[in-house]
Amino acid sequence: MKILGIDSSGLTASAAIVADGVLTAEFTVNNKQTHSQTLLPMIDQVVTMSGIALEEVDGIAVAAGPGSFTGLRIGSSTAKGIAFALKKPILSIPTLEGLAYRLAVTDDVICPLMDARRNQVYTALYQMEEGRLQCVSEQEAVDIREVIRKLNQLGRKVVFLGDGAAVYEQTLTDGIEVSYRFAPLHLCRQSAAAIAALGEIYLAEGKTETAAEHRPFYLRQSQAERERMERMKGQPK
Repeated sequence: MKILGIDSSGLTASAAIVADGVLTAEFTVNNKQTHSQTLLPMIDQVVTMSGIALEEVDGIAVAAGPGSFTGLRIGSSTAKGIAFALKKPILSIPTLEGLAYRLAVTDDVICPLMDARRNQVYTALYQMEEGRLQCVSEQEAVDIREVIRKLNQLGRKVVFLGDGAAVYEQTLTDGIEVSYRFAPLHLCRQSAAAIAALGEIYLAEGKTETAAEHRPFYLRQSQAERERMERMKGQPK
């Protein structure tokens, strides 16, 4: 089984190929270039270096959201284009599940945090059960203080990762009452290897989409949409 993984949901852009449970190539950058500039060349590089042609892959796994609206559109449109051209299925991986899977060897609660601005984060809670990553709390956009409240109430050890963990490190440190730690730098950001590895599991379980069916999962309205709604509220009926 060969899976192309793509993640452009945040500041980091990443592409990888996993073949029969082995990571054969990965290209990850966090250099503030736009993903429209970097993603296709990165895919070309992992294809070249792995020796596995795109025609040989069995599916395209993509971080489907939440995350950056622009980044998600770039990743999803790239996955859809490849899937449509090659008649391959898409494996739509929740972004936070992909992040959490980077730490899928711990007994702690895994809390990925992506900065959603305005004192909010995209987050979810995961734990390992019998060798499988299980969702404890579904993906949501929520105030960081609500994350702290929920974790304190849960009363279990927790490990944080994601760009939101760095942004709100002091807030977390001040408010968390349970034992906690932060993932090391080489495990704390998005990775297409994790997306591709989950893609293998999704494909085996039949969790596939066609290129026509796939849509990114934004979780909340974009800033432009929110501003439009505010303007409409002020207009006379």
